[in-house]
Amino acid sequence: MFQTRNTILFSILTLLLLVSLLLNISFGQVAIPIKEVFKSLLGSPASKETWEYIIINFRLPKAITAILVGIGLSISGLLMQTLFRNPLAGPYVLGLSSGSSLGVAFVILGAGILPSFLSEILLSSFGIIIASCLGSLSVLLLVLLVSSKLRDTMSVLIVGLMFSSFAGAIVSVLTYFSTAEQLQKFTFWSLGSIGNLSWNNIIFLSNAVLIGLVLSLFSIKSLDALLLGENYARSLGLNIKKSRLVIIFATSILAGSITAFAGPIAFIGLAVPHLAKLLFQTSNHKILFFGTIVIGAIIMLFCDMVSQMPGMDFTLPINAITSIVGAPVVIWLLLSKKRMI
Repeated sequence: MFQTRNTILFSILTLLLLVSLLLNISFGQVAIPIKEVFKSLLGSPASKETWEYIIINFRLPKAITAILVGIGLSISGLLMQTLFRNPLAGPYVLGLSSGSSLGVAFVILGAGILPSFLSEILLSSFGIIIASCLGSLSVLLLVLLVSSKLRDTMSVLIVGLMFSSFAGAIVSVLTYFSTAEQLQKFTFWSLGSIGNLSWNNIIFLSNAVLIGLVLSLFSIKSLDALLLGENYARSLGLNIKKSRLVIIFATSILAGSITAFAGPIAFIGLAVPHLAKLLFQTSNHKILFFGTIVIGAIIMLFCDMVSQMPGMDFTLPINAITSIVGAPVVIWLLLSKKRMI
């Protein structure tokens, strides 16, 4: 009975994901009929050349990016919530987002003191991505170094929060001495964007997310064992340090790569795992893993649709929309007083 219910849920969610994808590509400043979108995705050109150009070069890459972001952040949140046994843990709890922000801040806010030719290279989209990757990688290496010397998982959480606070403090100092133009550029990056990626960037991001998902999939048994605490997991013969490093590394790849290409996206990684647990009513990570993937993709596509403001000449920041969607879920969790694992 339970398996039948889950099968039906997965079927409904998969259908909803396909519908969300079509609607996401259809909506925007230029409305494109869903029939034309469906025809274009199947390989036949749309009736109008402009529609075909918009679909292939703008909306399809953005929709794919939204799916990758939704999947990666949601799985990262699931890993962190189980590892730390904390319902309010998210993909950025280890300080990866702050590390990325620090790397980008050094480039955007500190580029003025560099020669003009070097400043132009660093301020390009490629330079900002590299800076973000280096920032998150630096924090990752520090977290992995510290976590390998700690037995207590909660101590790793505290270390991550301290790295985050330290990086945030340096960013605050840099912003204090920056010009209005530099601050504006940094603010735009921090608002997040999923619409500026080329196909080459999407391929790179897809590979990074795939690696993170494979590592996460191999960690499912470890996650189930950790549900009842580290002592119980040790009694089952689980190598806590090794499992913890794999989980942290998987989260770092997923959250770090997404932050580098799309900026810091809030609340998706925090809210979606709880939605999956409420919907599937299980703590089995084999079910939650795939449920979180589908729900995360749907929620992110929905948020992107809202941010496009169909019929309007402007696009709202994706970070603001995800916060509007995710914040009520987190508030509900606090008020419900349920113990979520």
